[in-house]
Amino acid sequence: MPSNCRKFGPVLGALIFACGLAPGAATQTLRIGLMADPDNLDPTTSRSWSTVIVLNSICDKLIDVTPDLRIVPQLATEWSWSEDHKALQMKLRAGVKFHDGEPFNAAAVKYTIERHLRTRGSILQEALRPITGVDVIDDLTVRINLSSPISGPLFSRFVIGAGMIISPKAAETAGEQFGARPVCAGPYRFVERVVQNHITLERFPDYWDKNRVHIDRITYRIMADSTVRLANLRAGALDLIEQVAPTDVTDLLRDSRFKIASAMSLGYNRIYINVGRSDRALTPFGRDARIRQAFNLAIDREAINQVVFNGEAVPANSWIPPGSPFYLATIAAPRRDVARAKDLLAAAGVPNPKVELTLHTIPVQMQVAELIQAMTREAGFDTKLVVLETGSAIQAGHRGDHQAYLNGWPGFLDPDHNIFSMLHCKGSLNYSGYCNNEVDGLLEKARAMTDVAERVRLYTRVREILAEDEPYIFLNHLKLIWAHAARLRGFVPHRDGLMRVLDLKLD
Repeated sequence: MPSNCRKFGPVLGALIFACGLAPGAATQTLRIGLMADPDNLDPTTSRSWSTVIVLNSICDKLIDVTPDLRIVPQLATEWSWSEDHKALQMKLRAGVKFHDGEPFNAAAVKYTIERHLRTRGSILQEALRPITGVDVIDDLTVRINLSSPISGPLFSRFVIGAGMIISPKAAETAGEQFGARPVCAGPYRFVERVVQNHITLERFPDYWDKNRVHIDRITYRIMADSTVRLANLRAGALDLIEQVAPTDVTDLLRDSRFKIASAMSLGYNRIYINVGRSDRALTPFGRDARIRQAFNLAIDREAINQVVFNGEAVPANSWIPPGSPFYLATIAAPRRDVARAKDLLAAAGVPNPKVELTLHTIPVQMQVAELIQAMTREAGFDTKLVVLETGSAIQAGHRGDHQAYLNGWPGFLDPDHNIFSMLHCKGSLNYSGYCNNEVDGLLEKARAMTDVAERVRLYTRVREILAEDEPYIFLNHLKLIWAHAARLRGFVPHRDGLMRVLDLKLD
């Protein structure tokens, strides 16, 4: 242990360390508590939301989004669409360098987008599939050509992983190992990673907007338990934590040492049901929609909201949150009906089906799963919980090694990004293995439209089909809650759940 660190001792199974500055040192470190360890730090292939959070400090994007959901420039300074919305021309920021000293330019944008499209295991392929090519007009101008006018979905992608531009030289040198040491053009550069423990970044001195970077280092510490993250914040070992339990907010508000920040998420919690991803779908639960409908009807979303989320969540009627212009106002969130659930099981001839529900080692997920286990038992289900570390749970979902998989989705600007990859037959996140040609056609048609009312009509039809097939159970929309030391200034909550590090200061 460094000589300038004090050991506070075990707190709920985790050690708390508070490290002050070494004598004479002026380095400031922002310590952030994350609830999950990234799978890898590659924007092209990562399937972990924690990766996006960390990379948001390393990799500037083409565009960004404000707290009130306006699109603003970042690496792209201006843009324009062709009349048919099948070509997007972007002017790029001059004088930007990657962390390896290489210049940021149109060639790097072309390389990155084509890497997203061509790399084996890319999480972005189906979302960017309408891109037919990227033309370098000049050193600081690119034109992105599309097969269909997907302006909303494309911008939704460019404010996260798809818009994170990487150094071509570093990517070519590292190959498949790029995610072990990412090189981008953001305010902080990668220093080290200890898996399941921490990730350290340092300020990039040649950052194009360096006057807005005030902290020398950032250390992301991995702590799955929200109680442990909170204990570390209280002890002074962390400065900022995500995913604060709603039940802890009242006590924190009474303590002048801390501040609370919150925003209603764009995302949702849901359960994938394996109906075709693997042989594990070959059960009554995977084969008979009536049994899945019964499982859904056994869940009391409002009770989960009150018990686990202290009344701060909103029961979900779909993948689109309230407040979105695409919200499906004509669809009601499912209400609990145990009698109807039992009738469906009787009609299916399986009054006591067995179900395995896979979830992450995240305490709030475990609370939700335990309530679902108890609720579905009242309808006749024998629900067993399979609790896995986050990376293992994601891989199990990808392999189809599950019957049902409870997981959250952070949510993004356009509803296409919140459902297409999960439901489309070729979707990279289709852990249900669901494939319905009518749904595919509706999703493809909706993503190519700019008329909001027409897209809402198409999404409403998708939701009606899902209610019959039930490959996917929508649970709730959550309020995102952060807590930080009062000495941290400048933190602004965003509905997308990302933590912006520009303008942050430690007193």
